[in-house]
Amino acid sequence: MASSFVPFQRRPIRVVNRIGEVLDSRGIRKIDLSADTLRRRAEKATGLVWAADPLTDEALDVLCTSIVDEAQLSTFGSLVIRARMHGILTTRLRVAELMRRRPDIADIEITPPIVIAGLQRSGTTMLHRLIGADPRMRSVGSWEVIHVLPGKRERPGRPTVRVAQTKMAELALRYLNPQFFAIHAVEADGPEEDVLLQEYSLLSQVPEAMLDVPEYAAWLQGQDMLGSYRYLKTLLQILHDQNPRPHWVLKTPAHLEHLDSLLEVFPDAVIVQTHRDPVRTTASFSSMLAHGHSMFSDHVDAEAVARHWLRRNAAMVDRALDVREQRPDAFVDVRYDDLVDDPIGEVRRIYEAVGLDLTDDIRAQMDAHRAGHAQHAHGVHTYSLDDFGLTEAEVSTAYARYRAAFEL
Repeated sequence: MASSFVPFQRRPIRVVNRIGEVLDSRGIRKIDLSADTLRRRAEKATGLVWAADPLTDEALDVLCTSIVDEAQLSTFGSLVIRARMHGILTTRLRVAELMRRRPDIADIEITPPIVIAGLQRSGTTMLHRLIGADPRMRSVGSWEVIHVLPGKRERPGRPTVRVAQTKMAELALRYLNPQFFAIHAVEADGPEEDVLLQEYSLLSQVPEAMLDVPEYAAWLQGQDMLGSYRYLKTLLQILHDQNPRPHWVLKTPAHLEHLDSLLEVFPDAVIVQTHRDPVRTTASFSSMLAHGHSMFSDHVDAEAVARHWLRRNAAMVDRALDVREQRPDAFVDVRYDDLVDDPIGEVRRIYEAVGLDLTDDIRAQMDAHRAGHAQHAHGVHTYSLDDFGLTEAEVSTAYARYRAAFEL
């Protein structure tokens, strides 16, 4: 069964990509995405020296090689990815310098976080933003994952410029790919997935979710992810130093794959695993990924993307089941239908597990958040498994162990 996915692309982007193809054919255009060039550009931009580290350097080398050789980036995609990689590397250099000047940041306590880790489209975003409405809760803001560190002239507690820059990026995403935005709305001043902070470690699922980089994805599967979670903790300490709150709430489906590493770095974390039948969600997630890939490449094999992530997600939940057998005390389960029917009731259950009170005032703030974030506020997106060459039987088989464990 062939995929019937049709990517969306604005006319100006098509023009830019076409011009790039012409220049490429004449040997004129060259957007250098090699690891050495990106390192040198980051050093020049910051005035700081890249400190050699075997794992980090290997990760960057493998990732850049995979991007150049496999991702089939368009001209627009090459420009965006170069800017993104530049941001990652310059941030790493600035973080290293900050920690050299402020070693006390490493002593900041990160209280045991609530970690929302369910498969995509299972209510994780809804739950994350609902809990994030509690003023006691510290989540990672969208503007913070893009701009971790304040600018030179930023006054403490006044990240106005960083927020404004992220709002511009949000508007650009709305324009470039409204279908993606309808599936997963990105809000500059709202909570975002902390896997985007892990991207700064160069050990994360983010490149694999955005681009066709099978070499990097395969290499990542063989790596110890403790370093990624330790770097995540460092970034959380830096963010806490800028804006402290009593409790953290984290969220990303990617944590399902490495809950053992997460619990080693955050041993008292409470893992909130959301559950929804993957047969009902796989098409939606596949659509989000395919639309995301189409922003960076004109050659998107939507069926290959969907099948890759079907395998990846099934392996992720199986690994989570293995961790649950060792640490059942660390988990709170939330079913999607229960969350939709009684979201405040489910939050109350989670708070009881972590020893927090859900006061009337906080409940009112959560209710106000819900009222301002109605489902489909950014449009309705239609999709089916057929669009990606998949069948319900294939999806059901891939998730057999998980579906049986939770009677989905």
